[in-house]
Amino acid sequence: MAAVALTAAAALLAGCSSGDSSDNPLEGEKAKAGTVVVGSNNFAESTLLADIYGEALKAKGIEVTYKHNIGSRETSYGLMKNGTVTVLPEYNGSLLAYLDPKAGQKSPEAVNAAVKAKLDNRLTLLQSSPAEDKDSVTVNAETARKYKLTSSSTLADLKDAAPDLVIGGSPEFQTRQQGLKGLKSVYGLEFKSFKALDAGGPLTQAALAKNTIQAADIFTTDPTIVKEKFVVLKDPENLFGFANVTPLVNKSGLPQKGVDALDAVSAKLDTKTLRELDLQVQLEKKDPLDVATAWLKSAGLN
Repeated sequence: MAAVALTAAAALLAGCSSGDSSDNPLEGEKAKAGTVVVGSNNFAESTLLADIYGEALKAKGIEVTYKHNIGSRETSYGLMKNGTVTVLPEYNGSLLAYLDPKAGQKSPEAVNAAVKAKLDNRLTLLQSSPAEDKDSVTVNAETARKYKLTSSSTLADLKDAAPDLVIGGSPEFQTRQQGLKGLKSVYGLEFKSFKALDAGGPLTQAALAKNTIQAADIFTTDPTIVKEKFVVLKDPENLFGFANVTPLVNKSGLPQKGVDALDAVSAKLDTKTLRELDLQVQLEKKDPLDVATAWLKSAGLN
C-alpha cells in the first residue's frame, strides 16, 4: 500500500524547490569525499524529509548536496548502493516489503532488524522515528462527534458504529487482509457498505469531507486530516503494519556526527508533526526547504 502512497503523492510535488544538484536526478557521480548527498524520491513528503535531514546535517558542519526526485525505490536503492546517494528517507515496513515481500512485521524493532539482514552490506538503517505514513481507518468530524471518537480511540471502538457507516477506499481495500477482511477478522468490524474510490487520494478525501462516506482508508500523514479535522483511529493490533520514517544510509559516506544528527531528528519527529509539515508544503504551497528549516529551529536541531 505504501508503494501506492508514493505514486499517489507524486503529483503533489510540482513547484517544490530545495537546492537540487541536477535537473536529472539519475545523472551524477559518486559523492565527493567529505560531502553527503541527501536524496529523495519523487513525492512531496520525501522531498520534505530529505530537506530536514540535509539541513540537520549542515547544522553540524557537514557539507551537503541534494539529489531530489529520484523516482522509484528500485532506482533510489541502486543509487544508495553505488554511493551516488548517501542518505535517503525511507519507510521501514515498506522497505522490508521491497526486500522480502513474505516477511512478517511484528514490531518496528523487528522490522528494522529484518531490513538490516536483507540490506546490501554497504547500507544500514539509523534509528526510526515514531512518524508513520501508512494506511488507516479515518472518520470525518461529524462521525467522530456522533460516536464520541477521538484521536485516542481505536478501531475496536468503531465496532458498534460500523453497521451504520459507509467506508471508502481503493477497490482492492474491499478484498485484501489489510482492508475490510482484516478489519472484520481482527477487530470485528462490519460496515453498512463499501464505496470504491481511490487509494487515499482526492476522491476519497472529498467523499469523506462531504459525508458521502463516514470512514475511509486515509494515509496517516495526509494533510487533509488537519484541514478537515478528520480523526485517525489507532490500530493497536498493527493490522496495517509499520511505516516508520527511517534514514537509510551508505555506511562509508556519513560520519558519526551525521549519524547523531539524524538520530536526533528521528527522536523528535512524530506522525502529528509530519502531518502538519506536509500541510504547509502540500496545501499551503510553502517551499519544503523553508518548512524544514523552520521546524528544525523550533525543535532545537539547527
